[in-house]
Amino acid sequence: MGASPGYRPSAWVHLLHQLPRADFQLRPVPSGFAPREQEYQQALLLVAALAGLGLGLSLIFIAVYLIRFCCCRSPEPPGAKSPPSGGGCATWSCIAALLVGCITMTFLWGSEAFPLPWQPMGGAKLEMFLFPRQAGPMSAGIGIGFYGNSETSDGVSQLSSALLHANHTLSTIDHLVWETVERLGEAVRTEMTTLEEVLAQRMELVAAARGARRQAEAVAQQLQGLAFWHGVPVSPLQVAEDVSFVEEYRWLAYVLLLLLVLLVCLFTLLGLAKQSKWLVVVMTAMSLLVLVLSWGSMGLEAATAVGLSDFCSNPDTYILNVTQEETGLGSGSQPPPPLSPSTSDILSYYFLCNQEVSNPFQQRLTLSQRALANIHSQLQGLEREAIPQFPAAQKPLLSLEETLNMTEGNFHQLVALLHCRSLHKDYGTALRGLCEDALEGLLFLMLFSLLAAGALATTLCSLPRAWVLFPPRNPNVLYSGSRPSDALFPTSLEPNNLPR
Repeated sequence: MGASPGYRPSAWVHLLHQLPRADFQLRPVPSGFAPREQEYQQALLLVAALAGLGLGLSLIFIAVYLIRFCCCRSPEPPGAKSPPSGGGCATWSCIAALLVGCITMTFLWGSEAFPLPWQPMGGAKLEMFLFPRQAGPMSAGIGIGFYGNSETSDGVSQLSSALLHANHTLSTIDHLVWETVERLGEAVRTEMTTLEEVLAQRMELVAAARGARRQAEAVAQQLQGLAFWHGVPVSPLQVAEDVSFVEEYRWLAYVLLLLLVLLVCLFTLLGLAKQSKWLVVVMTAMSLLVLVLSWGSMGLEAATAVGLSDFCSNPDTYILNVTQEETGLGSGSQPPPPLSPSTSDILSYYFLCNQEVSNPFQQRLTLSQRALANIHSQLQGLEREAIPQFPAAQKPLLSLEETLNMTEGNFHQLVALLHCRSLHKDYGTALRGLCEDALEGLLFLMLFSLLAAGALATTLCSLPRAWVLFPPRNPNVLYSGSRPSDALFPTSLEPNNLPR
């Protein structure tokens, strides 16, 4: 099959298309796009199940780490006045993981920055970390997610726009054809009949008028065969509306997921900054929920990307077959009427649009053009010979000339619309939007899901270690004779004593 203008399968399409596929019995499955076959469906489900495997391994790793941390921790030496060595490292690893998962810090309202404690490995000094009051650093994880969601939405929007434009072209063809046929029929029934009655005294003029009538009827019959999409049960408009409906909810779901990840990150950082144990506990549970959602979304994205790459590697054949099945253009065992092109010829002409495939309507267009020229010449002859002898013939002849001019104008528009350039350009635009922008967006969403899952898993492992840094509500339990702020700020590093 030929390639669409401006569309070539990208390197990502080739790479994903070459990945091996297997069904539930681990038998190889061909990589051709066949969504209705059970083996191919199982292969895509198996790709999505890999994300479930990643989720299971993440949960096992987190559980083993937390069990080891809670049950195998060495006892604290008596009389120790500082948390065990390494607690500050755990806090900072938690903070770093959260920053990877946040797109940006929101504006922190208030007069003071949010301090975070850090206990170095030696346990000798505490240092203070200050978050800025204004927007913080742009982090990779959610930034990639928003970009991928936007790219996917742009690709689907290109697909919908191309479908709407194609529907406009097909609707215009139908409208021009039936408007022209209706006006020609009305002219034949009224003006032609009136003209024949006026010229009844001269049979040669009546014969010329009847010849023009037959030519007009032939033109109407030929034009009726040009409305090839008339009566098709499925229209591009319906497909575009369905695609836009699904994309609207997909886009909204991913925006909510991205905002949920952002809020979890921000409130976890707030809990660490304020040393709020209840907030850290709540955000730990929320982190676990978002971890499950991240792995689930990655599985859906991976299966969609693999299936889309199979489709984009050779879209012409699949779309040609589906169009014949869904529209009913290729159904039926009756042969096409004379001069009527076959359905496969019509679809191949618009999907391929190259010199190897000729215009299936060329013969009808040629015959219609010749018939219109003959009608025009016959009407001019009648004007020269009939009007001097029959002045009453002038009005129907002028009306027929007006109808003929309108028919010729519509005919030239039909010639331009029936050419493959317009519809094939829409086809190429739809493929580029779906197979380039949408596929690229899915890959970025996969990267976001992977980064979010890794950051949240690190957070779940680090939060218990950061917990031990929090001072108790009664500072005398652990820091007898010291102020509550000593656990966070030594005297030499309190905000009031910082060098200006």
